[in-house]
Amino acid sequence: MDINDLRSIFTVLAFIAFVGIVWWAYSDRRKKTYDEAAMLPLDGDSPFVPSVPSVPQATENQERKSS
Repeated sequence: MDINDLRSIFTVLAFIAFVGIVWWAYSDRRKKTYDEAAMLPLDGDSPFVPSVPSVPQATENQERKSS
């Protein structure tokens, strides 16, 4: 058994793992979860409000001092 045999075995194991992950991701048990996740951006109950950092407002006294 040389390095090429080990590489071949690793390639086959990686392909089996890939097929397993694809099978798990597309299984019928996951469909409801993916449908709910797909609707999250369209959910109207919680609109997106970007957080704006507060900028301190200058008072009239500060404006007079700087002029």
